[in-house]
Amino acid sequence: MRAAFAVVASLLPFAGAVSRWGPPMLKLTAFSAWLPGLARDAGRRAERTRAAHPLLAYAGIVAGEALARLDSGSDGLDAAQIEERLTRYGANVVAGEKRRSHAAELLRRLSNPLNVLLIVLAVVSWFGDDKIGAVIMFAMVAIAVILSWVQESRSDRAAEALRRMVSNTATVRRRDEHGAARIEVSIESLVPGDLVQLSAGDMVPADLRLIAAKDLFINQSALTGESLPVEKFAAIDVEANTPLEARNLCFMGSNVISGSALGVVAATGGGTYFGALAGALSGERAPTSFDLGVRRFALLMLRFIAVMVPLVFLLNGFLKGEWLDAFMFAVAVAVGLTPEMLPMIVSVNLAKGAMAMAKKQVIVKRLPAIQNFGAIDVLCTDKTGTLTQDRVILERHVGVDGVEDEEVLRLAWLNSHYQTGLKNLLDVAVLDALPAATATQLKADYRVVDEVPFDFARRRMSVVVRAPDGAHVLISKGAVAETLAICSEIARGAAVETLTPETLEAARSLARELNADGFRVIAVATRRASAANRAWSVADEAGMTLVGFMAFLDPPKDDAREAIAALRAHGVDVKILTGDNDIVTRHVCRQVGIDHEHVLLGPEIDALGDEELRAAARTTPVFARLNPQQKVRVIEALKRDGRAVGFLGDGINDGPALRAADVGISVDTAVDIAKESADIILLEKSLAVLEEGVLEGRKVFGNILKYIRMTASSNFGNVFSVVGASVLLPFLPMQPVQILVNNLLYDLSQAPVATDEVDAEFLARPRPWDMAAIARFVLCVGPLSSIFDYATFALMWFVFKAAAQPALFQTGWFVESLLSQTLVVHVIRTNRIPFLQSRASTPLILTTILICVIGAALPYSPLAALFGFVPLPHAYWLFLPPILLAYLSLTQAAKGWLVRRFGLT
Repeated sequence: MRAAFAVVASLLPFAGAVSRWGPPMLKLTAFSAWLPGLARDAGRRAERTRAAHPLLAYAGIVAGEALARLDSGSDGLDAAQIEERLTRYGANVVAGEKRRSHAAELLRRLSNPLNVLLIVLAVVSWFGDDKIGAVIMFAMVAIAVILSWVQESRSDRAAEALRRMVSNTATVRRRDEHGAARIEVSIESLVPGDLVQLSAGDMVPADLRLIAAKDLFINQSALTGESLPVEKFAAIDVEANTPLEARNLCFMGSNVISGSALGVVAATGGGTYFGALAGALSGERAPTSFDLGVRRFALLMLRFIAVMVPLVFLLNGFLKGEWLDAFMFAVAVAVGLTPEMLPMIVSVNLAKGAMAMAKKQVIVKRLPAIQNFGAIDVLCTDKTGTLTQDRVILERHVGVDGVEDEEVLRLAWLNSHYQTGLKNLLDVAVLDALPAATATQLKADYRVVDEVPFDFARRRMSVVVRAPDGAHVLISKGAVAETLAICSEIARGAAVETLTPETLEAARSLARELNADGFRVIAVATRRASAANRAWSVADEAGMTLVGFMAFLDPPKDDAREAIAALRAHGVDVKILTGDNDIVTRHVCRQVGIDHEHVLLGPEIDALGDEELRAAARTTPVFARLNPQQKVRVIEALKRDGRAVGFLGDGINDGPALRAADVGISVDTAVDIAKESADIILLEKSLAVLEEGVLEGRKVFGNILKYIRMTASSNFGNVFSVVGASVLLPFLPMQPVQILVNNLLYDLSQAPVATDEVDAEFLARPRPWDMAAIARFVLCVGPLSSIFDYATFALMWFVFKAAAQPALFQTGWFVESLLSQTLVVHVIRTNRIPFLQSRASTPLILTTILICVIGAALPYSPLAALFGFVPLPHAYWLFLPPILLAYLSLTQAAKGWLVRRFGLT
């Protein structure tokens, strides 16, 4: 698969560039007899590796036998073979997240416990001849379902557009009536036995057994987490214990850094290493902390309803004798106790959060992930490409004494500039480090004479240049050990000294210190020779003078330290989970402000039991050399410890961890399966957006929690009023339709909660679902409303003589109940003093005023008779303000006590 954008995102292991490309593809016949004896000598070991994994069976045999097993040949497959194999193996696509049908998606959303309850009550109301109530409840369910469905569908379409940014073709060799031909085909049409040609910049479109390879370097960091590419060969490999260790296998999801190759497709689609991992990710997601929290609250309310509604029904039935009226009243009470707008409030809040995140170049694939983002108290992140810039810079160029030396840089620049192989990122970093004027002067003073290309036996490369005095200068750069091995002298400034065991150890110690600081280190050596006309070779790399070292770094992103500090300030611990080595990881962590003293390695994790890992994960900030399953174990250990976990990653090796976390976050440059596994995709590479996402999630949760506390406490208080009124009154305290209208108007007043601001102290730390805190608030604040309901009962009964006028009594309580619960919203929405220290959003204030006006006007409106209202006496309006003011004041006092006693809620 050819990338739609450059894929030179990794560096070669050492300083040397890849050798001159040569022919674009080696002939298959050149390898027909290569190493057959090695396969025979391997014997039993080869058989064991074949049995360990299907792909290893191809690694342990010669190329010709691999072709024969796959029923292919040097000219590829013909059309008939391709058609037959497409039918047998299917398209070359990996498993994505399973998509539900429209009917299944509708059923999932309707199966929310609150929606189920409302639908049941609506059906009962409809057949109980309460058509208005039924329509209201059906409308609530429909609005909530449609809003959430539409928003998530829009986010999914945006994420799908991201996946289409990468092209999807491969270059294959196939047979037609004219013979073998090289053509471009869709990767979906690849089948086992196809011959695929690879070159620099290609994505590997399937799992391949290499048939021929020339200087082939593959970046498989998306599969392994290793930042360095690996060299691949076509030779038999019986030493590998796992497929990823095999040097003659290439895997879907990796990409070609340099070189060229011909490979036969050994596995496609779900049969690939990539596909097997993707398949494990494509099942149903485990419920997140947000899903579980909403579900627990809904079940709590259902249990409460299951107790209170039968009680109300039996009380009214036995005491009043009108069982049908008692039943319809109990149904209305059930609706009154149900936070029927919760699904819609949740959807609107999440949709608003998604739109706010979209403005920050963030795609929210799953709406609940916004709240999960705010609830996390630990963020686990992969290092490669997420904390780091995924680019190489030259950080230091030092002499053998560790002091910066410009001569080292100049010599390295000449080597990188004049070598003719593919320039890797180390070469680019060296070329960029020298000022333009100096580079121009060096090009004028020195002319290339010859070169000794890089190879992985020597792990270095050399160029020969003609100096201004006419002498030839051999300049080598490469791996430290291999370069030191060809040196007999060291340079200290202008002086040259013999390389003694002491100075050799000092040079090695300097290189080790640089490595310990997280640098990729290469050595630079030189030797002058006469300008005799001859060809230079590896044999000339001897008796050289070590001039110094180059230290390279894949630096952290510019805003990484600030973003991590900001997350920490908001109560989010940051932990590193990476497949890279611990030395480089420690260095990056030191730069971004993460404790790097305590590091737990993958092999050490395997030795720990689940409980031991849970204890270790609690205090360990850095985990290195992890495989995908070890990352999952760490995340699951943190979750078992009561933490809400977010994971940020971008490789196929991060996919399982993205799924295991409460919220999975990926980046725009991630592999497709990482984007598929993620809940949130960052289109900007700035990590600062993480902090904004956390705060946005907490705002969403804060506003949802406001609605839950306001509605649950109000409804809980109404129950005490209804139960008492059912016992004391000879008639129903409120008609069923009046209860539904009351709830509808109240819920409409809460619709703008999504626009409300959230107090800074609420945003200061993670807010997980705390059912105990919600229950405590409801039990404390809810009954307060009953006190003033009973005061209204007394007012209507004794002052306005409503004992003989049930409609007047019901109207008086309707107005007081609606106005009190609508106004108390402004007390409950903040832990501060309302209106003075914290003011609601303008839409919320306006809807409060509007609903209060509507509630006060209904008894005098043309709709009064439809709902059973009658006009209230003028004196009623003199008593109502003191009742409301006393209620709001007492609620503020109770809330203040809760805050002081139990902290922020």
